[in-house]
Amino acid sequence: MTTTEIFTHRLATMDDAAAIAALMERAIAQLQAPFLSPEQIAASRAVMGLDTQLIADGTYFVIFDGEELVGCGGWSPRATPYGGDASAGRDTRLLDPAKEPARVRAMYTDPAHVRRGIGRLILTLCEGAARAAGFAEVELTATLAGEPLYCAAGFVADRHFTDKNVPLIRMVKKLG
Repeated sequence: MTTTEIFTHRLATMDDAAAIAALMERAIAQLQAPFLSPEQIAASRAVMGLDTQLIADGTYFVIFDGEELVGCGGWSPRATPYGGDASAGRDTRLLDPAKEPARVRAMYTDPAHVRRGIGRLILTLCEGAARAAGFAEVELTATLAGEPLYCAAGFVADRHFTDKNVPLIRMVKKLG
């Protein structure tokens, strides 16, 4: 593990899957509430969630405050833009770093630990790893709750759309 401020991080393993899924559920239920209706929050569970391909690829990070899991997120060299294992439209094709952006995926912070730099840490880890893999650009699919963080981190909104009536935003960033 490495340390940044009070947080440590490491790559996730399949042994982390249950704890990651529980953190995601808390984040979806609580952090989306100011932005989405109860029906949209319920629909979010079909649009978001744990993607074990990220863990298998070794591109998914878990963030800890002591022994407590407080955040998770990763990046992918694969074409699937967002969603979990049960989401429709998955595409495991490897991206061409010379022509396509890497995907920042499945970022979640425990609701009890927001606004402490966890999201920024995950973005830093993802961007650094994608850059090291030869990517010059990253993209992500943001929720309304996540958009302010991504804008502050230099991402630019490219396209607004909905999936199962859940508003989402495709955002992009050039890696320097």
